[in-house]
Amino acid sequence: MYLFISFLLLFVSLILILSSVWYLNNTISYMLDWEVFSMNSVSVSMTLYIDWMSLMFSGVVLIISSMVILYSNDYMMYDNYKLRFLFLVFLFVVSMMLMIYSLNMISILLGWDGLGLVSYCLVIYFQNSSSYSSGMLTILTNRVGDVFILIGIGWIFNFGSFHFLYYLEKSYDWLFYLSFLIVLASFTKSAQIPFSSWLPAAMAAPTPVSSLVHSSTLVTAGVYLLIRFGNLIISSSLLDYFFIISVLTMFMAGVGANFEFDLKKIVAFSTLSQLGLMMSVLFLGNFDLSFFHLLSHAFFKSLLFMCSGLIIHSMCDNQDIRYMGGVYTEKPYTCTCFLISNLSLCGLFFMSGFYSKDMIVEFFLYENVNFSKMLIYFLSISMTVCYTIRLMNYLLISGINNLTFRSLGEGFSSYISFIILVLFSIIFGSMYSWLVFESPLINFFPFYEKIFVLIFMFMGMFIYFMNNDLKFINLFSFLGKMWYLNYLGSIFFNLGFYKMSLSYKNLIDNSWGEYYISSYLSSLISFFSVKLNLLVFNNLKYYMLSFFLIMIYFYI
Repeated sequence: MYLFISFLLLFVSLILILSSVWYLNNTISYMLDWEVFSMNSVSVSMTLYIDWMSLMFSGVVLIISSMVILYSNDYMMYDNYKLRFLFLVFLFVVSMMLMIYSLNMISILLGWDGLGLVSYCLVIYFQNSSSYSSGMLTILTNRVGDVFILIGIGWIFNFGSFHFLYYLEKSYDWLFYLSFLIVLASFTKSAQIPFSSWLPAAMAAPTPVSSLVHSSTLVTAGVYLLIRFGNLIISSSLLDYFFIISVLTMFMAGVGANFEFDLKKIVAFSTLSQLGLMMSVLFLGNFDLSFFHLLSHAFFKSLLFMCSGLIIHSMCDNQDIRYMGGVYTEKPYTCTCFLISNLSLCGLFFMSGFYSKDMIVEFFLYENVNFSKMLIYFLSISMTVCYTIRLMNYLLISGINNLTFRSLGEGFSSYISFIILVLFSIIFGSMYSWLVFESPLINFFPFYEKIFVLIFMFMGMFIYFMNNDLKFINLFSFLGKMWYLNYLGSIFFNLGFYKMSLSYKNLIDNSWGEYYISSYLSSLISFFSVKLNLLVFNNLKYYMLSFFLIMIYFYI
């Protein structure tokens, strides 16, 4: 079943990518509109928009989904509910497809909400308290984004159509509020500050799910939505603030990855950092480069997660990188793929990540930004190299190798999936830039600016080797815990409500309220019932006593 669905998705994905190139070459796009019903001159319809961008993105999603399902054939081999897992992953892909091809707000919400719901089911797949709390944090944060989409639907409903395409070139005053709601919704899905805490928590899901969710589907839905709403967003007066938030997200994730010891969470922080990079160039106004990095990032990040999953499996399901030294001796093939994906993430020359990252940084240098923005931006890029070198150092060179008693083979399915993803991690960037951009994007700079990226890459390596493990003891609790976003986003609210309810209980239930409202009436009824009970069941004694008392009273 796994193999059949995997090869089916791979076949469909190749057709979609070839169709995308043909659509792009001939500048073709189709809009399919089916009116469900009409109410008060507003038509509620199901709309699909097919152009080169949607075809390309869906093709990439299906390639990665097919490789993830093929990889799961080995990874979930001994799971009792692996068929359920397959259906959940397939449902997740269907929700993403619905969102990619949607053009109006209603159908976007269907795919958007489907992603959130199925991701919750996948995060709590391993049923324990940790997975449950992570799943609740994930779905509740995503529900905030759903609420913003719903408010946007209610807002746009008053103006006659759910097709946001009709408003992209307009300049109404109310479009500012709609664009603001769309940006906030995309911030929740793409885990920008202050909604970042759910992304590392979602690592409680099985590794194939993490590979799919954190490379090309759930977290990229927000970026893709903003690319679709591009012309509407670009007119917003808040672009500078959104840009600062995305750059701070990139910086916060890069620093957090340097303090983390959980392998999957390091890769999750890496995803968060790259999402900040995509958002930053998007808010600078270049949607093509944002989309380019979205696709190239999907391949090497899914490969990185798959390699991490096999390494964790072979370490007796331990995720602490301090116990993973010398993995290359028993897993040379996996470590080679891991190394390739990491180097592509860093933007090593002529690999897939280099083409998109280098263009983004050079585009950023062209923009009129101040020195502080530029410093944080390039520091964030150097942090990427820093945590990558740290990860490879722990896994391949200097870690403690004491968990190699259980050696798990890669399996044939993993071999195939790794080969295809490694191929795309190396050649996709160059192929995309040759096929999609009409003329080569070449930026001309002075020599010192042209090698700026290279300088900061070496600076990241220098930071790591100069201060190994980055032991800033006084700052560890702040920098290593996502600037307390995890606390502020989850425990903070629970703790506040708990304290308020406890003080309410002490003030109302356990004080005068308890006595006069709860206990007083019942104790009064109890008192009279006891007296009545005595009168009813001991009537002869009372009557005789009352008779003697009356007789004595009258005679005296």
